[in-house]
Amino acid sequence: MKIAGTSIGFGTISPGISRSSVLREQLIKTLFFLTAFFAVIVIIFILLFLLRDGYPILEQVSLPDFLLGLSWEPTAAVPLYGILPIIVGTLLVTIGAMVFAVPLSIGCAIYISELASPRVKTILKPAIELLAGIPSVVYGFFGLIVLTNFIRVTFNIPSGNTWLAASVLLGIMALPTIVSVSEDAISSVPCEFREGSLAIGATRWQTISRVIVPAALSGIAAAIILGIGRAIGETMAVLMVAGNAAIIPVPIWNIFSPVRTLTGTLGIETGEVSIGSDHYHALFAVAVVLLLITLVINLSAVAILRYLHEGRRIRPGRKPFISPAVMDSIGGAGKILLAAALLIFLLAAAPWWLAALVILAGGAWYFGRDRLSQATIQKCSFALIAGATLVVLAILVIILQDIIVHGLPALSWDFLTQPPKDLGRAGGIYPAIVGTLYLVTGAIAIALPLGVGAAIYLVEYTREGIITRLIRTGADLLNGTPSIVFGLFGFAFIVLYLNVGVSMIAGQITLALMVLPTVIRTTEESLKNIPQSLREGSLALGATKWQTISKVVLPPAVPGIVTGAILSIGRAAGETAPIMFTAAVFSQRFLPSSVFQPVMALPYHLFILATNVPNSSTNRYGTALVLLMLVVGFYLVAILVRTHFQNKARG
Repeated sequence: MKIAGTSIGFGTISPGISRSSVLREQLIKTLFFLTAFFAVIVIIFILLFLLRDGYPILEQVSLPDFLLGLSWEPTAAVPLYGILPIIVGTLLVTIGAMVFAVPLSIGCAIYISELASPRVKTILKPAIELLAGIPSVVYGFFGLIVLTNFIRVTFNIPSGNTWLAASVLLGIMALPTIVSVSEDAISSVPCEFREGSLAIGATRWQTISRVIVPAALSGIAAAIILGIGRAIGETMAVLMVAGNAAIIPVPIWNIFSPVRTLTGTLGIETGEVSIGSDHYHALFAVAVVLLLITLVINLSAVAILRYLHEGRRIRPGRKPFISPAVMDSIGGAGKILLAAALLIFLLAAAPWWLAALVILAGGAWYFGRDRLSQATIQKCSFALIAGATLVVLAILVIILQDIIVHGLPALSWDFLTQPPKDLGRAGGIYPAIVGTLYLVTGAIAIALPLGVGAAIYLVEYTREGIITRLIRTGADLLNGTPSIVFGLFGFAFIVLYLNVGVSMIAGQITLALMVLPTVIRTTEESLKNIPQSLREGSLALGATKWQTISKVVLPPAVPGIVTGAILSIGRAAGETAPIMFTAAVFSQRFLPSSVFQPVMALPYHLFILATNVPNSSTNRYGTALVLLMLVVGFYLVAILVRTHFQNKARG
């Protein structure tokens, strides 16, 4: 664009700007570049420190023996460091979680995008987001108290802490991610696809199943991959319900066998290991394996989603990211695996009458569907989709009902304002509430300026290129890093290497690194929504780049930035794994007087109460309810802020 002989565009300065102003603009741009590159530096530091502390074990044990060894006994007279049972346990739990979550998630996503009325949709979407806002330690507490007991009684087994319990719980936790991304993918299919299908006489269900869902398969695949990453990276919930036995189930499909995962191993053993020992180095090698697995999974999902966001999936003449033939093969293999998993579960675990009923119903449907009218098939299909949605909502209601009903009797003024007594069985949780707020406040104070600065650089100061892709890849990798890995990095780098010790500031920095990608992503989306014409008009009037950003671009983007900050606060307040080894202590009568002292925190307090303190049921539920109210409150505020400004924009 040319105005008065001067180029107005990317990175240019209007005439008449003084040399000092030019220098200031360059300094500001450099500062924003450093904040943007910070995510890349962090992920490199995490990988380097994990490799630094994990490599020494490979001098004692060969890499094949470490990865394929059948025994993990680091404290035995002759230590054994084989992690194959742990890897197998992680994969089995994840597969089980996907078998549980994928059908429910896709059914719920189809219902929200294709069948739900606008009024129902405004209820369902916040409900799904509310499910995402429940802290993992609260899920773990619910699983430990309710789910494992249900499994033990229903299947008449000695203990409910099993592979099945871990898979069901992780499946519930993966539901919101898969539903949200799948719903976005289905909703992004052009209306012309629907209208064209209906115009040639297809039923509504034929349109959904044969046109819309196939067109959205790449996005649904990305959603499932993200769900897998969510399940593999979860620590606290699986640690509390899986049984934590480092064995391979015999037979392999024995869903009632206890298992141990990579994250569970790190969560259980890191706090008790001698620093610098072979066991210590072996745990960091386990963390490297976990990090590499999650990075591959999340990069795959990000690559698919980035392709979709560029609109290549549906443009005429464009080659799809995943070819239809490959998607058909994946879909066919997925159906076979799902049917096999369901059959194994029914034969191995379900009561004989339930197994017989499901097998007969499935056989009748498979062999009799060609004789059914399309209207009947549509009714049955819509009933199953609505049923999947009701199951998802029922899960939310059951969890909230259990926590609220049992937690309300514990709430009192003394409970909220007094320190704990008798190992948390009596007294209150005041230091834990304040400690949580301290940790969250410090984390946001660190992450917000870094995240906003990084987003400003990515949107305002650079175009798509190698540097931009590198920065975004760093942020994506940071976003997919499991929370327990952040905890190990904070422990190795901040607590030990920098000699800060277990302290509030160590926890704040660790949490800040964890929520940084959320701040970057939400701020970047907010800045992209500001019309380019506003920038051009400001520059045409003689404003500098920074004046345009600070006075024209940032003010209307504030609601989105605030929403991202609130979401980050909610996530930081509910995390346990990053602060287990960096900041938290179980019991403390007085508030810390310095950022270099440890603090109590609600998630860690609940974890210890639930797993190590018997006869503390009332205070467990009270702590869970307060934590749930705090975290969900932040998420509700973010939803309300977003909805308010969306309605304002439409109006």
